[in-house]
Amino acid sequence: MNIIAPSTGLSRRSFLKLSAAAGGGLLIELSLPGARALAADGARFEPNAFIRIGRDGVVTLVMHKVEMGQGTYTAIPQLIAEELDVPLDAVKLEHAPPDPKYADPIIGAQITGGSTSIRGAWKPMREAGATARTLLVQAAAKKWNTDAARLTTRDGTVIDAAGGRRAGYGELVDIAATLPVPTAVTLKDPKDFRLVGKPVRRIDAAGKVNGSARFGIDVVLPGMKVATVAASPVFGGTLAGVDDAAALKVKGVRQIVKLDNAVAVVADHMWAAKQGLAACAPRWKDGAHAKLDTAQIFAHLEKSSEGPGAIAHRAGDAAAAMKTGARRIDAIYRQPMLAHATMEPINCTVDLKADGLDVWVGTQVPGIAQAVAAQTAGLKPEQVRVHNHLLGGGFGRRLEVDFIAQAVAIGKQVRGPVKVIWTREEDIQHDMYRPPYLDRISAAVDAKGMPVAWTHRIAGSSIMARFFPPAFKDGIDPDAVDGAVELPYVIPTMQVEYQRVEPPAVPTAFWRGVGPTRNGFVVEGFIDELAAAAGQDPVAYRRALVKDARTRAVLDLAAEKSGWGTPLQATTGTRAGRGIALMHVFGSRVAQVAEVEVNADNEVRVRRVTCVIDCGFAVNPLTVAAQMEGGIMFGLTAALWNEITLADGRIQQSNFHDVRMMRMNEAPRIDVHIVPSAEAPGGVGEPGTSVAIPAVVNAVFAATGQRVRTLPIAGQLKAT
Repeated sequence: MNIIAPSTGLSRRSFLKLSAAAGGGLLIELSLPGARALAADGARFEPNAFIRIGRDGVVTLVMHKVEMGQGTYTAIPQLIAEELDVPLDAVKLEHAPPDPKYADPIIGAQITGGSTSIRGAWKPMREAGATARTLLVQAAAKKWNTDAARLTTRDGTVIDAAGGRRAGYGELVDIAATLPVPTAVTLKDPKDFRLVGKPVRRIDAAGKVNGSARFGIDVVLPGMKVATVAASPVFGGTLAGVDDAAALKVKGVRQIVKLDNAVAVVADHMWAAKQGLAACAPRWKDGAHAKLDTAQIFAHLEKSSEGPGAIAHRAGDAAAAMKTGARRIDAIYRQPMLAHATMEPINCTVDLKADGLDVWVGTQVPGIAQAVAAQTAGLKPEQVRVHNHLLGGGFGRRLEVDFIAQAVAIGKQVRGPVKVIWTREEDIQHDMYRPPYLDRISAAVDAKGMPVAWTHRIAGSSIMARFFPPAFKDGIDPDAVDGAVELPYVIPTMQVEYQRVEPPAVPTAFWRGVGPTRNGFVVEGFIDELAAAAGQDPVAYRRALVKDARTRAVLDLAAEKSGWGTPLQATTGTRAGRGIALMHVFGSRVAQVAEVEVNADNEVRVRRVTCVIDCGFAVNPLTVAAQMEGGIMFGLTAALWNEITLADGRIQQSNFHDVRMMRMNEAPRIDVHIVPSAEAPGGVGEPGTSVAIPAVVNAVFAATGQRVRTLPIAGQLKAT
């Protein structure tokens, strides 16, 4: 895949003037409707994306999204190529520069996240392709002095079958650039699709296999130095001193840069920088949080959760209804902090020059990256040029810009370009973590065990209050309650509350699946508890509560494909069980059945996961399946083993030996079934993770009879 330099950001009107003078080709400006994002002064702006067609016939798509392994750089070009009638390999990609016009229509900002890429692009990108195709057909009709209605298109060519004439798109762009842009276009009937809905292989895969794909960490510039960093091991701590002389004795070390809470060693290469950092032996003032530990954080969460929270959802009088049931069931669920642990460690390259600042990075938020870099450097945003790259994993970590600000602060003290790379240890011990949460959840059930009332109180950090303050209203973080407010079940009386409880000094951030990942564990775990208390089959219990036919169909298909209800063989010395989980999140309906076995030492092995997804129209079924598989692996790893803990104010984990990843020999068989649908697409990047966690927890209960309410599962099971 060819990813070229950022676009100039010219408007359609100015580009048409330019093309008339310089013959630059055809530009179609597409407005992504419905998006609104607040600027600092409260003004609103409209986002845009661009298609450019050159005289060589090459179609350039200026991508308003970034690629971090989710397949966006294949699926969105599929939409364009389909309606434009060009082969997929004729579409080249260009990273969009930071600009409000590239905002996502769902999120309202220039962000890649929240499983929104295809949902937001589905109609606008197809309209853009159809608009370009219409203009090119009209250009051919003008050139040939014929009726546009008699012309067709195929593979980047306008065809006049009756007249025996053909013209490539590149031959027509100059004429097309002079025509008025149509206000309405006709989109293809899905039955005529040749690319969309087809299993197209990732066009960025070859470059990632042969090493030609460029990530932020691959940046190499003339005269570039490399720096690595150590920050205070205690959040809120400061730098007390370093041994400059010892560090500078290391061959290749050029400079020591001191910040308030960190030290960077600048060298000719990473090895010298790392050796120099060890030699400089930084000393720290720990500050007020030197005694903070995980137990204190959860004690604070538990105490806070005893009181009422802000009401996020209310249906009827839940307090009164709780007294009418035949039985009341209560539970407390706990979830730990989690690191992102992306395979590409945190990095950012900067070069501060007289005419401005250049930043080379892989980021999910180029506009925010530009703003924070400008603020740190004391420049205007337009003086900062962000060169975005492929991301070696995001998961929410590269929604953050702390490392960009740090790199610029270091770059201000270094002459020439400097690439700042965090070690894996620095990455894990100074991440911005998925917050710890504690949930109190209760239900009153009738004589048959069906819920008549439901209360759910969520206590935890508000990421939105920091990341996008306007979204935090009336004490409610919409992400924190996502997946807890809108359930796929009919429950007559319900109340969901939220309490903002921040872990002292610990920075928190979004983690793949965001709110639904957490709330799926709680809600689907508790639904399973209710089914068990009622003595009912978990699938049948859910089926009786499900709201709509599409969700019910997903549940039924998952049960069928997994062999639910059939005998499950356990290997010698193990206990086996199946667990089900069901969610309607990110616009998609997903059900998963996990099959586990638990050995005599209470070690859990996931043998198989059956996943059924109704994500509406599947633009690229291969990508949908891959995202389900990757999301499931991500979720299982977290559910089984992962947690970040604090002792004496310090993060205890440091690398993959204690932030365990599922290994190839541990990976389960994963079967993904995509429900055919003509509905608008839903998200697929995060639902797999959200559903996998409760599915495996419920399977552990089926195997052992022990209910896991605290993650990770490791260490929670008692000897039997």
